[in-house]
Amino acid sequence: MNALQMARTAYSAPNQNKTRSPRATEYAAFGRVTSLIKQAHDSGKLAFPALAAALHQNRKLWRILAADVADKDNGLPTDLRARIFYLYEFTDHHTGEVLAGRATALPLIEINTAIMRGLAVRVEASS
Repeated sequence: MNALQMARTAYSAPNQNKTRSPRATEYAAFGRVTSLIKQAHDSGKLAFPALAAALHQNRKLWRILAADVADKDNGLPTDLRARIFYLYEFTDHHTGEVLAGRATALPLIEINTAIMRGLAVRVEASS
């Protein structure tokens, strides 16, 4: 099972797997996890357990994406794959900072939102 198939299994309902394009699946996964992070972040310190759970889901998503772009058979341009992997490294490190109370989740929300914008353009172009 490759990274995309794992993401589909983990982040979408069984019936949606058959109707979504790979980009639409990635967009939906980022949308779901970003919404969870934003809700928990906006709820303040009392929602820290929810924030930690959302950040864990975000890390899982980014790890799947990193594994996919690290695969030599990935069809994305090498430069784009490297930039995505760098974003994975940043999000992983920054998540640790948020969990330790040394940073906010806002940069993670911004990065995920930027990724979603890029995926939305590709989803619309492939429709």
